[in-house]
Amino acid sequence: MVTMGEFWVTLTSVVTATAMIKAYFPPHLWYYVERFSHKFFHFFSPYIEITFPEYSGKYLKRNEAFADIRNYLSTRATLHAKRFKAEVVKDTQSLILSMEEKEEVSDEFKGVKIWWELRHKPPPRTQSFSFYGGEDEKRFYKLKFHKRHRELITGPYVKHVLAGGKDVAVKNRVRKLFSNNPSKNWYGWRQRKWSHVPFEHPSTFDSLAMETKKKEQIKKDLKKYSEGKEYYAKIGKAWKRGYLLYGPPGTGKSTMIAAMANFLNYDVYDLELTTVMDNSELKNLLIETTNKSVIVIEDIDCSLDLTGQREKRKKKTADEAEVNLIEKKLKEESESKESKVTLSGLLNCIDGLWSACGGERIIVFTTNYVEKLDPALIRRGRMDKHIEMSYCCFDAFKMLAKNYLDIDSHELFAEIGNQLAETNMIPADVAENLMPKSDEDDAETCLKNLIEALKEAKEEAIKKAEEEALLKAEKEKDEDKCTCSAKKNIKGDETSAKPVKENGFINKDDKGGEN
Repeated sequence: MVTMGEFWVTLTSVVTATAMIKAYFPPHLWYYVERFSHKFFHFFSPYIEITFPEYSGKYLKRNEAFADIRNYLSTRATLHAKRFKAEVVKDTQSLILSMEEKEEVSDEFKGVKIWWELRHKPPPRTQSFSFYGGEDEKRFYKLKFHKRHRELITGPYVKHVLAGGKDVAVKNRVRKLFSNNPSKNWYGWRQRKWSHVPFEHPSTFDSLAMETKKKEQIKKDLKKYSEGKEYYAKIGKAWKRGYLLYGPPGTGKSTMIAAMANFLNYDVYDLELTTVMDNSELKNLLIETTNKSVIVIEDIDCSLDLTGQREKRKKKTADEAEVNLIEKKLKEESESKESKVTLSGLLNCIDGLWSACGGERIIVFTTNYVEKLDPALIRRGRMDKHIEMSYCCFDAFKMLAKNYLDIDSHELFAEIGNQLAETNMIPADVAENLMPKSDEDDAETCLKNLIEALKEAKEEAIKKAEEEALLKAEKEKDEDKCTCSAKKNIKGDETSAKPVKENGFINKDDKGGEN
């Protein structure tokens, strides 16, 4: 029988021998020694190991199974693990504990014991040096079990784990508002394409200032889409839907987006196109978005020049006469930092082959000037539903009065309705006038303030219309003067061109230079 002392002597010898082999054998030879030793031990080992990487497809897409396993093991880690990572969720009311790296957690399924471990893939041994962490340091879960239970573990148990992880995710889910990071932050120890904060916007369709009939139509459309997974598969379309929100500033486009996200219980991805350098980066960003999300590009007419005008602007700059050398250098540097995202690249991501990489996504564009957008960008099939966010109507006013003043009716409502029918005022301005400015302001005071603001807006609109009509009349008058002057000049030229009579005879030189 081997004593404890002999055991430690043997173990020390093995460790020493291993260290010597690593020190004196070439790296490529040590690789084969390691490979052979692994095969040797696995040949005699009765256990099977399965890894679940955090990323799949050349690390382009996050593996959903990894997240499900992490959620499932968060309920087991508190029972067996000794080192944890803590995360506060649900408005700081709940604490979620997950297993720390290199920590092993055991589980049991139908009397069979299973072991889980969170590990990471070490970076390759190269001579290069980087200030950032190794890009190849990817995490993975390792599942270990006895080979006699192969069918039970790879079948029912794995399904049980993934389903349990999804249930935990729904229970503890905190919806998030994401913002894309510049591509320089995608690598090494900062390898995150998106940053996020909790999404806590309170807007709902119940509080949204909009015509009631229009709100109900949008809600029905969203509900039909969210329940249409099988239908979209049947007709051969990616499970997504596009919405174009257009109208003057202050009409509630951002509020509508928040209401849509809250109605569907979706995350929101606020995509800032100006920080995306090219089409490839755009694809990588969209691949990283999750299901059940609203992808938003606000003020798309201002985000990028997607209609070819940028090229014209560059040519004009190139044709300008002698530019100072320093200014020219600065312009070149500025152009090199400009986004190279193209219209075709954006269309391919939202409606082409890449749009099918994931499902259950809402894509929303907003703009103040819909006429500036390329028709190919907003056609049906890409932006399936166009929603005009217009000036405040009477239905919208009543909702704002309910929200801000907690009243459903008042004797001043009739006058306000008449004023709104004759005056264009955005909901943001109506809301500002309805908001009490002090403790002394009651509902009637706020309604009277709104009436005065509507009257002033009406007078300003009339004054502006008169000024525009006067300018138009003056412009037409100037154009008429220019036209008359041009006609006189033409008539004078024709007269001077006629042959000149001298003493009753036509000068031969005026007839074509005859001698």
